[in-house]
Amino acid sequence: MNIVVTGAGGFLGGALVERLLAHGVREVGVVTRPGGKRTRLDEAASRYPNSRLRFIEANVIAPADARKAVEGADVVYHLAAAMKGAPADMYLNGVVGTKTLLEAIAAGKRKTRVVLVSSFGVYGVADQGRGALVNEDTPLESHPERRDVYSQVKLRQEQLARELAPKLGLDLVVLRPGVIYGPGGSAFSSRVGLNLFGVFLSLGGSNLLPLSYVDNCAEAIVVAGQAPGAAGQAYNVNDDDLPTCRDYLREYKKQVTPVRSVPVPYPVLKMLSVGVERYHRWSKGQLPAIFTPYKSATMWGGNQFDNSKIKTVGWKQLVPTEEGMRRTFEWLRSQLGASH
Repeated sequence: MNIVVTGAGGFLGGALVERLLAHGVREVGVVTRPGGKRTRLDEAASRYPNSRLRFIEANVIAPADARKAVEGADVVYHLAAAMKGAPADMYLNGVVGTKTLLEAIAAGKRKTRVVLVSSFGVYGVADQGRGALVNEDTPLESHPERRDVYSQVKLRQEQLARELAPKLGLDLVVLRPGVIYGPGGSAFSSRVGLNLFGVFLSLGGSNLLPLSYVDNCAEAIVVAGQAPGAAGQAYNVNDDDLPTCRDYLREYKKQVTPVRSVPVPYPVLKMLSVGVERYHRWSKGQLPAIFTPYKSATMWGGNQFDNSKIKTVGWKQLVPTEEGMRRTFEWLRSQLGASH
């Protein structure tokens, strides 16, 4: 079976390639940007000497590169996307790149499975109320213009894939991870809070933090990609035994380094958001609308999270949440030591 992974050089991409090798896949086509990092991929390949990585340098925005990347593919795991940057670049990479890739796959005239990695950011949770359960039946965002650019891009990417897949004869599976973390990743999700002017604003409080340890997330993507009954389905991906945002921050302070933090209760945040939004309008954008009532309700309103559907296709959490946090904090502590 010809398996291809786009975005293979990224944080999640490297873990996905390793999990594919662990599942006994003998050869994986790994798509990286020209000049992209290969260290983690080379290390993964060295641990599985009976398997082989086929490196493909390509930018899937370009049709010729996209065709080269997916030639003969039976399964394409599509992870390539920009997490940050100029909005135009993010749309180009996330939306235009996905359209180009899907058309290139269809040109091969094979019944190819496309596994698209989306995000919790596609859900319209602001209108669901505090404590609402987020699962695969939760409505998608109906006001993307009120959200951050990344959420807008992931929503449009997923919508586009769902529109094109049946027309192009592709077998689409969608994975929606929560907060992907682990060694090599970021210390904090904005769900926990924001660092402003040297002070960490603790905004998440008692909200559950929908963590997905990078190896657990990669395992879910592999399992869903291989499951015969997953065609046309979407799966949320988050771990069991989720901590609260406050728990995560407390453990970070204990295991990594102390940080100055100020708790901001949600009612105070709501009032602050109203003031920021009004001043943003009055000043004609001189003050960025970092906080708005809608963004605050989406990010810090507080939800419950259900991962039961991904378990129906055989996913099991490889790394317990407590152990995942310990490994992550150990790595973050080592990075602090290396910088001094």
